[in-house]
Amino acid sequence: MTQTPNALRAITEEPDLGITLSDGCRLSARVWRPNDADTDPVPVILEYLPYRKRDGTCARDALTHPWFAERGYACVRVDMRGNGDSHGVMEDEYTPLEQADCIEVITWLAAQQWCNGNVGMMGISWGGFNGLQVAAHAPEPLKAVITLCSTVDRFADDIHFKGGCLLNENLGWGATMWSYSSRAPDPALREDWREMWLERLAAEPFLPSLWLRHQRRDAYWKQGSVIEDYSAIKARVLAIGGWGDAYKNAVPQLVEALPGAKGIVGPWVHKYPHFAIPEPRIGFLQEALRWWDRWLKGIDTGVEDDPDYRAYLMDGLRPAAWYLQRPGRWIAEPTGATSHLQTKTLHLTNDGLRTTTGQLDRTVASPAHCGADAGEYCAIWLGPELPGDQRSDDALSTTFDSEPLSADMDIVGAPRVTVQVASDQPQAQMAVRLNHIHPDGAATRITYGVLNLSHRDSAENPKPMAAGKVENVTLDLDHIAYRVPAGHRLRVSISDAYWPLIWPSPAPTTLTLSAGQIALPQRPTSGSDEYAFPPPTAADPWQIETLRPQNHIRRRETDMTTGEVLLVIEDDFGRVKDLDHGLINGSIARERWTIHPDDPLSARGTCHWTEELQRGDIVLRTETHCTMSSDAADFHLTARLEAYEGDTLVYHRDITDSVKRDCM
Repeated sequence: MTQTPNALRAITEEPDLGITLSDGCRLSARVWRPNDADTDPVPVILEYLPYRKRDGTCARDALTHPWFAERGYACVRVDMRGNGDSHGVMEDEYTPLEQADCIEVITWLAAQQWCNGNVGMMGISWGGFNGLQVAAHAPEPLKAVITLCSTVDRFADDIHFKGGCLLNENLGWGATMWSYSSRAPDPALREDWREMWLERLAAEPFLPSLWLRHQRRDAYWKQGSVIEDYSAIKARVLAIGGWGDAYKNAVPQLVEALPGAKGIVGPWVHKYPHFAIPEPRIGFLQEALRWWDRWLKGIDTGVEDDPDYRAYLMDGLRPAAWYLQRPGRWIAEPTGATSHLQTKTLHLTNDGLRTTTGQLDRTVASPAHCGADAGEYCAIWLGPELPGDQRSDDALSTTFDSEPLSADMDIVGAPRVTVQVASDQPQAQMAVRLNHIHPDGAATRITYGVLNLSHRDSAENPKPMAAGKVENVTLDLDHIAYRVPAGHRLRVSISDAYWPLIWPSPAPTTLTLSAGQIALPQRPTSGSDEYAFPPPTAADPWQIETLRPQNHIRRRETDMTTGEVLLVIEDDFGRVKDLDHGLINGSIARERWTIHPDDPLSARGTCHWTEELQRGDIVLRTETHCTMSSDAADFHLTARLEAYEGDTLVYHRDITDSVKRDCM
């Protein structure tokens, strides 16, 4: 008997549904679905990840998937090949094999008795990426995608490179995956868990070495970048992001490029918006349900009539490394995202940031530690990760201040900076920040961008700067929606270092600016909310016993003897016991980023992760380490992986690698 649309249905959870691929590899899925789905089939919502459904994503899965299942969907959380409770090994992120596996999974799901043949993909970060990537293959059952905190261009907007500059997150996230994928399956689910674990450990790739071998936008990065052919995507796409996240640009890009796509950007960090911070949160589940009901069930929910682009316009606040709430208002663009908005041009002059052109003859020569208040590239762990007061970095940069604003200014879109610049070195970089200057001098970063000047014309075919030659350079800053109040000032800050966000150039540089401007996308000042979302809701939270609480530390140190500066990051994610099935897990991440202000070749990053897993008397642990340094010609990496059963070392491996710098 057909149910009334979205009438609540009793559901069943299956913790370990096996999906066997054509090559014999068994993937493990956790499934929530209505009890009567065998006789009244439902659409499938697929989330396909390497992050372990048994202990890794449980907190968010509990809040989300049962809620959809009660409303007539089968929610399927699949551990990718080589991760969690699935067999096989993983070679890299976003591979053709990963996508092919997912297409097999979609085809298998669509053919099940309890599925009506329609599938949607939903995911954040990795799951947001591969939802778009799989959609570009256009498997027939895949009708809709909700992608959160993702990108359309793997080279330009992921954790590896930004503006052609090497992000230190390339090592940091590589260290995370070195740790994450070293963990064993749950022994309660796999009798062959030890064999699976040892196979995994022996095959575990140290991904920073692989990623660092592609320092230009080559075929490696084009694969999986949907910007290469938007028209390949046939599924209907709802894209969601947050201004506190690294992935700010994909939402407006998708809205502009895909017919029928809709976009939402809130004030959030890298989290689902029904439990993200800073607040305000929104009723993400209700919004998603409208999307699924329309494209997977054929119910007219009015989503086609929603504004194309809904963004949270944040009021300008004093700088802080963490916000619990951002005052502001929701704005709505009926058609398109921001490309149609008018711009206001301000000129970089010797007298500051002005509405008319003026003489410019300024140099940029920052010490190597400039950038200490940049914050994390991707704020995710809910610690003090956002950019702090920019005054310290501005003191090490070349700055251009505007006059006090005569009225509130709503900046909505991606500011574009154009400069005429010469470098005294062939390899140089430029970091540009747009800052909000408060009457007492406090500086809040509005948005920013970085550029490897060798990539000024092409990321695919970079070429070094000719020493002393003036070049015209254009740099788009990240998208933003931000209100600067009347009486406050704008500042453009330019440095040639941005540590520890990006790896430094091989030698100190001096840039000479001879002309410049910034085009600020302007939107008429908004009063009240232009769109109203329902309040957040969720299913019951994950039931756990906390054995060790979380703790997050960010600390800067200066060695008064050597002059070196150090950023210390310690993220203890705690240790918890699942009260349903009893698995215990815990993890700790530690990073150290060191540099001497006068020597970019002193740069060094180290990472150390501890992963703990316990099932009854089975006590497992991995310790993963890695380091990165460089000289003028090469990057140098080391890594070590240790696996323990109890106190016994059962596996270890050491890696030493060097990779030539390529216009980097």
